[in-house]
Amino acid sequence: MKRIPLFFAAAILLLVSFSGRPVRTDEKRLQPAFLDAPAPWADSVLSTLSLDEKIAQLMMVAAWSNKGREHVREIEDLVKQRDIGGLIFFQGGPVRQATLINHYQAIARTPLLVGMDLEWGLAMRLDSTMRFPKQMTLGAIPDDPGSGAGDRIEAMGAEIARQMKRLGVQVSFSPVADVNNNPANPVINDRSFGEERELVARKAIAYMKGLQSGGVIATAKHFPGHGDTDMDSHLGLPLIAQTRARLDSLELYPFERMVAEGLSAMMVGHLEVPALDSTKGMPSTLSYPIVSDLLEKEIGFKGLIFTDALNMKGVANADKPGEIELRALLAGCDVLLFPQNPVKAIDRIHQAVDSGLVPIEMIDHKCLKLLRAKEWAGLSRLRPVSMINLVDELNTPAAKWLRRSLYRDALTVLRNDGTLPIAYPDHPRIASLVIGDTLHCAFQQELERYARITEFHADKVMRKDSANALLNKLKGFDLVIASVHGTTSKMEKEFGVPQLTLDFLRRLGDQQKMAFVLFANPYRLTQAYGAQRWSAVVCAYEENDDTQDLAAQLLFGAIPAKGKLPVTASSFFAAGNGLPLVLRLPPPLDYTLPESDGVVTADLSPIDAIANEGISKQAYPGCQVLVARDGHVLWDKAYGKPTYNATRAVRTDDVYDLASVTKVASTTLAVMKLVDEHRIDINKPLGSYLKDLGAAHPIHARLILRDIMTHQAGLVAFVPYYTKLVRTGSLRADVFADTVDHVHTVRVAEGVYMKPAYKDSLWAAMLDAPVGPRGEYLYSDLDFHFMARVVETVSGMPLNDFVERNFYKPLGLSTIGYLPCARFPVDRIMPTEDDHDFRMCQVQGDVHDQGAAMLGGVAGHAGLFSDASDLAVLMQMLINGGTYGGVRYLSDSTVKNFTQCQWCKGAVPTGKENRRGLGWDKPQPHGQPGPAANGVSFLSFGHTGFTGTEVWADPVDRTVYVFLSNRVYPNAANKKLQDLNIRTRIQEVVHDAVAKRNSGAMLPTVK
Repeated sequence: MKRIPLFFAAAILLLVSFSGRPVRTDEKRLQPAFLDAPAPWADSVLSTLSLDEKIAQLMMVAAWSNKGREHVREIEDLVKQRDIGGLIFFQGGPVRQATLINHYQAIARTPLLVGMDLEWGLAMRLDSTMRFPKQMTLGAIPDDPGSGAGDRIEAMGAEIARQMKRLGVQVSFSPVADVNNNPANPVINDRSFGEERELVARKAIAYMKGLQSGGVIATAKHFPGHGDTDMDSHLGLPLIAQTRARLDSLELYPFERMVAEGLSAMMVGHLEVPALDSTKGMPSTLSYPIVSDLLEKEIGFKGLIFTDALNMKGVANADKPGEIELRALLAGCDVLLFPQNPVKAIDRIHQAVDSGLVPIEMIDHKCLKLLRAKEWAGLSRLRPVSMINLVDELNTPAAKWLRRSLYRDALTVLRNDGTLPIAYPDHPRIASLVIGDTLHCAFQQELERYARITEFHADKVMRKDSANALLNKLKGFDLVIASVHGTTSKMEKEFGVPQLTLDFLRRLGDQQKMAFVLFANPYRLTQAYGAQRWSAVVCAYEENDDTQDLAAQLLFGAIPAKGKLPVTASSFFAAGNGLPLVLRLPPPLDYTLPESDGVVTADLSPIDAIANEGISKQAYPGCQVLVARDGHVLWDKAYGKPTYNATRAVRTDDVYDLASVTKVASTTLAVMKLVDEHRIDINKPLGSYLKDLGAAHPIHARLILRDIMTHQAGLVAFVPYYTKLVRTGSLRADVFADTVDHVHTVRVAEGVYMKPAYKDSLWAAMLDAPVGPRGEYLYSDLDFHFMARVVETVSGMPLNDFVERNFYKPLGLSTIGYLPCARFPVDRIMPTEDDHDFRMCQVQGDVHDQGAAMLGGVAGHAGLFSDASDLAVLMQMLINGGTYGGVRYLSDSTVKNFTQCQWCKGAVPTGKENRRGLGWDKPQPHGQPGPAANGVSFLSFGHTGFTGTEVWADPVDRTVYVFLSNRVYPNAANKKLQDLNIRTRIQEVVHDAVAKRNSGAMLPTVK
């Protein structure tokens, strides 16, 4: 046995009687809250404990919730037979861990103090739980006066504390207060807030205050500072070869600041620090000069002192089990974390007490301190962890929003030559190159919300010929957005960004404009030669769903850039660097969570039940619901499958047949544009624009455009001309062919091609249909056949080209448009009817409406396809009064004119009047059935579609609601969507939730 010098024992006696007055008295210091609180329970428990039990209270042993029965029995034995003081839990799951905590607490004589390493939340150890940003990411959040960064980090600490308490955990071994001033540090690195002592201190204090406000014992680590080393103390004993003056000015500073602010606990790291203890090979955990002289006496820390895990190589090699624990105790540590052999350690310390080496007063002092901490943490009032809704309550929407807001504000723009924010279509040819991920990955899907992107992907390590070929392919693009995926936090693995990848990016950046997004540690930029010349460099620090989504939004100016680099990555990218990003106003839609806007997720959650009810009752196989308010998309979810028997789930970027939503999202927008340009006057007759009507159709020539667009011109609902092209259940062979040729050029469906002359026949049939009296409302497809002709005649181009050129392309809309098969793989397009009446096939990728199909898929009343996001952009542009992303597309006066009721005597229709706007549908009076929920205002406007679609916008509460489904699959006669009132019920949920909106939202989205 290695002999412990007797002077240690004398020193311990001094420690027990030490008054606690710190040597440094230049500032007011708060003592830990658990020492300020009354402790009757702790005093009474101490009096009941034997010496062995008092020693055992100072042990915190390792536990797992993913190990077998043998491990459980080992813990049971320590708890029941030794009255062990606490458990540090490692990997497992929340339900399993809560079950074990309840079990262990139930058999414990003295309640167990449960701790965990939770630097970035429960997910650091447990599945099915939340992962918060790592501390380097938090270090990037600017904490200038008024920024609120400290408040949000404190809120994160409080939320982690709430989750811990819900799980029955009382100690968090966080925050890390190490100043990471060594880029080669293999173990601290992104676990540190950064390289600047003030930043580390401020943010560590905020995190600590959050934890302790939630009733959790916060533990700063790794005293006296683990930042300046290239050795991992799990594997060996790191050397901190700095002078005492340097340690005082840098490494020790955050710890001293935290002590002054009332820190509850400190963890001592396994470090060799010659400037503090000259004993060669002495781990700080076992050092009396470091723990007792410096931490307790000089700095004045009175809280709990934890060792780092005693099984780590940084200390385990110093002595044998039992001796290590005794030496740590004599050095001044209170709680022995992860002892290699708890029983042997208890016995050895007992022997030391019997021999007089360890005073019994020291054991009593430390045990009472620990019991007081237990009492403060609520263990004197212990209740079992409830299993009801445990996982849900560990993953609340408010917590998810807090996490997302932290990732958002950490995004850091390190280089920008004016490329950001990307103003589409200033860069009409944009490519996305994802390295290390698949085509159409999550990041590319997010990018496509803002622009039309040509997608590329590549391996991280490419052969020379492959790299050259890819560079040649990318030459034709105005901008390449490059990103590396599959990254890691491990420095020894180059953070998942190989040097060959960086070399390729250098060549690409030298060749053309490139915006690079780094979803990894910024230290990787150290080897990114030439990055200072790239058009834009954005650091997101971590790779997850939030950072990829938010980075895409930042690139296109939907959210601002605020982050500042917390460490020096290279001579070009220094700590504190970070460029602001000025947004275009109004900015594009951003995608966020309801809580960001003060809406409660629980108030919107009935959407799930209603949407799934429609699927279960076979109103439709799949649908998408999008809700936006005030420019923020709060809900964007897909439900079900493309067909009832499909193997894949519906995605939010799937494309739907919009049916009659085409009337407003295409034809009406086109008319509005031409009215703005004074090329159409809606008070003029149809004949003013369609000169060929002439004397042959004088009634049609006299129809007023305003009447046509409000469905009161007297035109019939539709003309089923397609029925003339079917004989005895088959398509007429003299009209159709199975393949396209020079005679059959009009695609009606896959494998169905028609002679173009029958397009003219359809037009003639519409003109031959009877015309009723003016002023009687009758919803008609013919109205928009005629208006499409007007648009094409006045503009001199096909309708699809006009709306593409004036709206869809400049807005960067990536899915909306006609003829989707020419733009997307067919499996991305939701199927519609299995048509046995006309096309005799399953319709997918071609317009469902028969008349629009006969026109080749482009018509004024149907033919448009889209996802929900693109429709939301159009509706938001109209709510904005015709502007979007800082660009004006329509005048405010035209928007107001077209979207208001045209024939109401007052603002509210009586129900006997035509409720319609110009092209747009409007609400019915409250209490009367109509296209919209009763909650909407009478200034709201929208439209529905036969295939099971709806768009609606309300300028009063600034909401946009989009519902897309393929309810006509497999049979258009299916009326369950209407019978179940799915669309209106969901809209009612939306407007009720917005009406209840909490004006005191936790973190309003900053634009």
